[in-house]
Amino acid sequence: MPVAFDVRNGQKALFDALIDARDKYGAKKPILEDQDRNPLTYTDLIRASFALGRKIAAITEPGEHVGVLLPSGAGSVVTFFALHAFGRVPTMLNFTAGLRNIKAACRLARVRRVLTAHKFIELGKLHDIVDAVGETAEVTYLEDVRATIGLKDKLFAAAAGFFPRRFRAHAKPSDPGVVLFTSGSFGAPRGVVLSQENLVQNAMQVAAHIALNPDWVMFNPLPVFHCFGLTGGVILPILTGMKAFQYPSPLHTKQIPPLIKDSKASILLATDTFVNQYARAAETDELSGLEFIVCGAEKVRDETHALLRERFNGVPVLEGYGATEASPVIAVNKPLDNRPGTVGGLLPGQEVRIEPVEGIAEGGRFFVRGPNIMSGYLREDGGVDAPEGGWHDTGDVITMTDDQWITIKGRVKRFAKIGGEMVSLTAAEDLASAVWPDGRHAVISMPDKKKGEKLILVTDRPDADVAPLVAHAQTIGAPELAVPRKILKVQEVPVLGSGKTDYVAIQRMAETDTRAA
Repeated sequence: MPVAFDVRNGQKALFDALIDARDKYGAKKPILEDQDRNPLTYTDLIRASFALGRKIAAITEPGEHVGVLLPSGAGSVVTFFALHAFGRVPTMLNFTAGLRNIKAACRLARVRRVLTAHKFIELGKLHDIVDAVGETAEVTYLEDVRATIGLKDKLFAAAAGFFPRRFRAHAKPSDPGVVLFTSGSFGAPRGVVLSQENLVQNAMQVAAHIALNPDWVMFNPLPVFHCFGLTGGVILPILTGMKAFQYPSPLHTKQIPPLIKDSKASILLATDTFVNQYARAAETDELSGLEFIVCGAEKVRDETHALLRERFNGVPVLEGYGATEASPVIAVNKPLDNRPGTVGGLLPGQEVRIEPVEGIAEGGRFFVRGPNIMSGYLREDGGVDAPEGGWHDTGDVITMTDDQWITIKGRVKRFAKIGGEMVSLTAAEDLASAVWPDGRHAVISMPDKKKGEKLILVTDRPDADVAPLVAHAQTIGAPELAVPRKILKVQEVPVLGSGKTDYVAIQRMAETDTRAA
C-alpha cells in the first residue's frame, strides 16, 4: 500500500532526508550503482559525499551556485550530495543544450566554478563546452580533486559517516536545493530554483501515490540535469530505500535492455521515444522482469503500450505529467489504475485551478500550487521571482475527472486559430501518430493570409501524405481543420536531450523551408 501523505514529513533539508533514509532502511543497504557495478551503501554515499565535499568546499563559498556538468552515474550523485553536505547549491548544466544556452545558464546562475570529469569530456568530445564555460568560470575535474584526498580527508569522512548530523552544514528546508534549467522546447530555457523541501516533498508525494518496495531497483538512464532524471531517478529511490541504478545515456538502445535484466531492475524511468526503442531492441526476457515503466516529458503512444503488452508479459507503461517548476511530478498513473490517454492522477498535497481559455470549448488552463512548487525563477540580478500566490501557471490546457485524473489537451501556445476556430496542434499530431504509429511527428502553425494560421506536419515518414490524414480524420469524426495540409519530410525530427520534441528547432526548419519555396 502507498504511505499516507503528510506534508510535515517532507519539511526537511535534503541531506537530513538522506540521513533519515539511512536510519530507516539500514546503513549497510546498497543504495546506488552504475554501469561500473560497484554498489554503494547509504554509509558509503554519505562518507563519499563528505570526502569529496570537503575538497569542493575549500575552493567554493557557502551558498555558491556550483555548476555540475556530468552524466548520470554514481559520480554525479555523490557530487550532488557532496555539495549539499557543505551548503553549496548544485547547478545542473544541460550539456545537450548548445553552447549559447549553456553559457547563458552559467551567466544567469552566476556560476564561478564548474565540476566535470576528464573521462566524460573525452568520451563525449565536449571540449567546446569546456572552452565555452571556461570563459566565465573555473573548470574543475573531479578526477584531479579525488587524487588530492589524503588520510586526513578519509579520517574526516569516516567520522562524518558515523555522526553525519554533527558534520553536515546546517540547512533549512526553504534553502535552495538545486538550480535547473527548463527544457527550452518552446523558447529560451529559464533558471528554476527548487528548494530542498520541494525535492523531498515531491519524492514523498510519489511514495504516497504509488506503493514502492524498498527491495526494488530504479533504473535511470535519464540525465540528472533534467528534473525527471534527478528527482525520479535519484532522489525518489534513495529517500524511499530503493537502489538507484544510474546509466549515462538513454541513447544506448542495445546496451540498456540487457543491463535492465542484469541489474534486476524493477522500475524503468524514460520517455516514450526511448521506451519504444528499447522494446524493439530487447529480447523477450530483458524487460519482462520490470514491475512497471514510468514515462514523462512526452505523450505515450498507443504503439508503445501495445509493444510492452504483447512482448513483455504486459509490463504497464505509466504515463505521468510534470514540470521542472513542480520538482517535477504533478500527476502519474498507477500500476493498478492505469488509464492510457491520461497522464494519471494528481499527486496528494496539491491544489489546482482550471481557468477557461477563449475559443477552447473543452478544458482550461491549468494552475497548480503545493509543497513541490518551485521557489521561483532566477532573475538577472541574482534574485528569485516567486510564483504569485504560490500558483504555477503550467501553460497547459487540461481536463480533469472528478477523481482528479488529468488529460492534456495541449499547451495554450500549442493552439492555432484557423478560420476563426481554435485547433489543437497536439490533436493534429495525434492524427499523424494514428496513421503512422512507428514515425515521429510534430505539428506547428505558421501565418496564413487566408485563414490566419495554417498547420504544417514535420515527420520522418518518407511516404507521408495528406490523403490518409484526411481519411482518418473523417473516420474518427475529427474536424478537417485539424488536418495539416502541408507536410515537411525530414530525416530526423529534432529532440532535446530530455527526449522532448524540440519545437524551436522545428519552427526554424519550417521557416527555412517556406523561405526556400
